[in-house]
Amino acid sequence: MSIKIIDNNKKAYFDYFIEDTYEAGIALVGCEVKSIRLGQVNIKDTFCAVKGGEVFVMNMHIKPYEKGSYYNVDSKRPRKLLLHKREIDKLRVAVSQKSYTIVPTKIYFRQGLVKMEIALAKGKELHDKRRSIADKEVKRDLQRTVKQYNGR
Repeated sequence: MSIKIIDNNKKAYFDYFIEDTYEAGIALVGCEVKSIRLGQVNIKDTFCAVKGGEVFVMNMHIKPYEKGSYYNVDSKRPRKLLLHKREIDKLRVAVSQKSYTIVPTKIYFRQGLVKMEIALAKGKELHDKRRSIADKEVKRDLQRTVKQYNGR
């Protein structure tokens, strides 16, 4: 299977504890797919909402296709995610619990189709974020030390 990653949401891993991930298709218009192929998509401040038994991705910015005409749609419109009913039910129940949310983690092409990986996530508090930063710094220092030791 060939996977071409278009955009990652690194901020999601910093701001949330990722508990479960799902792969979803996205209902798009042709011009939007062309813009995504060119890498003109941003999912940094994106979130998902369950409405009426369907999941929508909100605030995802897809730059309008420059060679498109009147077929270009609003760049931040809500887009429907294509999931199985049992997956939607799981997400709906989990989001109704306290402090759970659905965040997109990456958008990619799989076998020519646009897919989005969404995650069921729980928000981190400030002290958790500080711990993540400290762990990252320790890991970086350790790698730097190992590299210096092996370089001699």
